[in-house]
Amino acid sequence: MQNHDQDRWETLGRVAESQAGYFSVRQAEEAGFHRSGLMQHSREGGRLQHVSRGLYRLRFFPGSPFEHIAAAWVSAGPNLAVISHESALELFRLADVAPSDVHITLPRSFRHRRPPFGVRYHFPRVGLAVDEVQMAQGMRATSVERTLADVAEGGTQPEQVRLAIRQALERSVTTAPRLEIAFANRSQRARSLLRESLST
Repeated sequence: MQNHDQDRWETLGRVAESQAGYFSVRQAEEAGFHRSGLMQHSREGGRLQHVSRGLYRLRFFPGSPFEHIAAAWVSAGPNLAVISHESALELFRLADVAPSDVHITLPRSFRHRRPPFGVRYHFPRVGLAVDEVQMAQGMRATSVERTLADVAEGGTQPEQVRLAIRQALERSVTTAPRLEIAFANRSQRARSLLRESLST
């Protein structure tokens, strides 16, 4: 019985470690825990911390500046949710944005889902391609190119978009040709911001 208990904690630990210390109730149940037992382990001094409905965190897992993003990502479903828009800029440390909401892109088939407070869901008509998703700070995020195209087309301040593009190029995390491909079918606003950024 003791070995089984240790196995459960090790399995849950591996899951949480790959998700900035967070895990869902469903993931805990898949690791062998009962829902009622999670609350017991989240009491004062326990191994777990109850964050919100259906979401827990390993109490002693090292913190990070991206806790709020990780929590929203795991709550939305880490296998299908992708951090995007200004929140992805945060993960890449591009520009100086501080969005009031965590931006997450989900498949369009989930557009009926309502986001919790402080989270904004995006449901693109065309799903994200494999090369439009990469890992950033241990989370699935839109690629640098997709992120820059999304914020350029959205409501992000133009100066922040231009700054983010210049920083991405200076740090060699993307190239002008790759950005031109990503922006090719975007709005006039987005393409203009890219041209301005590449010409300075």
